[in-house]
Amino acid sequence: MKRSRWAKFILLFILVAPVAIFLFGNLIMFLWNNILTPVLHVSEITFWQGLGILVLAKILFGSFGGRGGSGHYYKKQRMMWNSMTPEQKERFKEEWKNRSRRWGYRSSESNTYPVGDE
Repeated sequence: MKRSRWAKFILLFILVAPVAIFLFGNLIMFLWNNILTPVLHVSEITFWQGLGILVLAKILFGSFGGRGGSGHYYKKQRMMWNSMTPEQKERFKEEWKNRSRRWGYRSSESNTYPVGDE
């Protein structure tokens, strides 16, 4: 049963991957040539250069919404926050207020900003 599911997945990937690569490469090329060329007066790019830009963006800016990455970190933080008792949450909030005061930020209670020459 599992082999059949994996075989279908691999077959679907083999069929979908080239179409996705073609579409994303053409999308990057289209957007570059129709937006950046007239606005910034840069030269037009080819399909392969569009794919290169897509790969470079993937390397520099990370995932396109897949597993892991920074989303995993925030999920872990939410789980920690949800497991805290109300007393622990209040203590945590107070600690961060104290830290922000030490760093020179004003608290929400003391919003005394000069308004002008009064």
